[in-house]
Amino acid sequence: MLKVRISGLIITSALLAMPLIADSKLQYPQTKKGDQKDTYFGTIVADPYRWLETDVRESQDVQNWVDQENKITFGYLESLPYREAIKQRLTDMWNYEKYATPVKVGKRYVFQKNNGLQNQFVMYVEDSLAGPARVLLDPNTWSKDGTVALSDYSWSEDGKSMAYGVADAGSDWVNWHVIDVDTGKVLPDELKWTKFSNTAWTKDGKGFFYSRYPQPESAAQFQSLNKNMKMYYHRVGTPQSDDPLVYYRPDQPEWSYSSTVTDDGRYLIITVSKGTDPRYQVLVKDLNDPYAMPVTLVDNFDHEYSILGNDGPVLYFKTDLDAPRRRIIAIDLRKPERANWREIIPQTDSLLDDASYVGGHLVAGYLHDAQSQVKVFTPDGKFVRDVPLGTIGSAHGFGGRQDDPETFYSFASFTVPASIYRYNVATGEKSLLFQPKVKFNPDEYEVKQVFYNSKDGTRVPMFLAYRKGLKLNGNNPTLLYGYGGFNISMTPSFSVSRLVWMQMGGVLAVANLRGGGEYGEDWHHAGTKLHKQNVFDDFIGAAEWLIANKYTSSKKLAVQGGSNGGLLVGAAITQRPDLFGAALPAVGVMDMLRFQNFTAGRFWVDDYGSSADNAEQFKALYAYSPYQNIKGGKAYPATLVTTADHDDRVVPLHSFKFAAALQEAQAGPAPVLIRIETRAGHGAGKPITKTIEEVADQWSFLAANLGMKLPPAFGK
Repeated sequence: MLKVRISGLIITSALLAMPLIADSKLQYPQTKKGDQKDTYFGTIVADPYRWLETDVRESQDVQNWVDQENKITFGYLESLPYREAIKQRLTDMWNYEKYATPVKVGKRYVFQKNNGLQNQFVMYVEDSLAGPARVLLDPNTWSKDGTVALSDYSWSEDGKSMAYGVADAGSDWVNWHVIDVDTGKVLPDELKWTKFSNTAWTKDGKGFFYSRYPQPESAAQFQSLNKNMKMYYHRVGTPQSDDPLVYYRPDQPEWSYSSTVTDDGRYLIITVSKGTDPRYQVLVKDLNDPYAMPVTLVDNFDHEYSILGNDGPVLYFKTDLDAPRRRIIAIDLRKPERANWREIIPQTDSLLDDASYVGGHLVAGYLHDAQSQVKVFTPDGKFVRDVPLGTIGSAHGFGGRQDDPETFYSFASFTVPASIYRYNVATGEKSLLFQPKVKFNPDEYEVKQVFYNSKDGTRVPMFLAYRKGLKLNGNNPTLLYGYGGFNISMTPSFSVSRLVWMQMGGVLAVANLRGGGEYGEDWHHAGTKLHKQNVFDDFIGAAEWLIANKYTSSKKLAVQGGSNGGLLVGAAITQRPDLFGAALPAVGVMDMLRFQNFTAGRFWVDDYGSSADNAEQFKALYAYSPYQNIKGGKAYPATLVTTADHDDRVVPLHSFKFAAALQEAQAGPAPVLIRIETRAGHGAGKPITKTIEEVADQWSFLAANLGMKLPPAFGK
């Protein structure tokens, strides 16, 4: 049990009058400090920057601090010699036509496309893949600055109606609307206060299921905890206030709900979760019976049960029950007892990452050492064929209806832009629909995978990508990227920003750390709660391997990560400040003692544990929490913290407090800066203009602080 002693927070002077701390290059605001102290299980913990937790929209003092920090940061960044050349190269490279994977809906095809530098992708609809296509939704018209984005969408079975979500300024809050696809008319329907919710249409196309939270107080909508989610049914053409409640457990305010309607329209599958771990309860509602109540199929939160589809009363699930690398099982609703569950596709040595039931077949996507493999099976588990992919990379897609063999997928790698394929599940025939034309020669680059041993001897994979002809002289500027959390796998992907980094002469390294999902639940759990230090050890081990194998040296090595990866970078530089030349922690979770008090933070207890409820977990969190482990008198690497004022996933207070403490503690000459974006959130929906500006700032910061000299042809 947590016992907290609250001391008064003393803020006495206006921030506009703040004195400045001088170093050899920069002057930082001397951020005010309070005397806040909390007691956790007998340990007193100071929190002098608690006042920076106040939402910037609610505090003029915090807004003034943000303004002063941004003034110093942007003044520094704009003075860097390579910034404009890098920005121009990013702009030129980003200016190519891009497609998202198409979806077949009814007799139509729907796809999203970006002509090159449009802030948001545009949604098109067409009657055949040969076109012509017409614009259905253009989010670029929703705001002048491109910060209002399409967040999600779902279709009625006949393809005549679409529900779509709109997110403003990168917030997780989403407003849902409905559009008539034939006419392009947006209907009056508007559903508010949804977050982390999908929508699932009933077979008749008259409405859909969705989940929402109670309306928060206006002052708290970007910081208050998200609790008391309820599932509703919305009938198109009626006000949200008339939506009937489908499922809610008032005795379980922390439960969350997602909905799936089976392709035959017979069943509503309600998946219940408590946090970020894929551990679900499952309920089934018979939609043929208007009076039927949801019936519990799985009554515990011990394992994953992700619905894939059904054959009548037989439901197919992807699960990690008795299979940490996952398998596919069938549950017959006529005899739903666990003793009657059937294994369809058993666990293998590779991770079953994703699966779908399309065209009368089960399509299973595996990860083997973080590289994609795709296999096709019959519904009774008989192997049919592999889907050839050709090289190291990642395949995504394979959605569609159970009675339609046509599906689509994308394939990408570090030097392969996302190409779109059409695939016939029944015959195995595939065809290339779209291949981006990016202005670079992939033959000039090398991509490979290496393995290294972490501190405890665990074998960890890492991808490397760079220009061919690299000399292993220990002098190459290198960017090490990691995440290591929440069962998320870091697989090969194409990124213009990373390509430009390699064109600048940099080496890209992506480490597959414990805490991720690359090898299943055992790998994930080995980097959570009391084992979280394994993640940081894996990351530090990657850095040491790169140095030992003469790819780079400490002064030439930068680390980057976002969200949980921002925590990773914060922990790495506070534990081993000598190991890195520069750091780019983005939207990071930096105060591990208080994250659970804000917005979605309570979900993360699955991975992190809780400082409030468990003494052992508090001890582990306190030992690595970046904010609490900054020590005065140390020389920290050059650090550019990035966050955004509308981030209601990892609220910006984490970055504010971390940056303030690091600026005060910095004993070395390297700059410590924080870049605070306006009208942006955790990252989703960020317009390309803002993305290019941010990456240009990050890469020019690295170029300056790693002593990079760009190739002569770079600026041309």
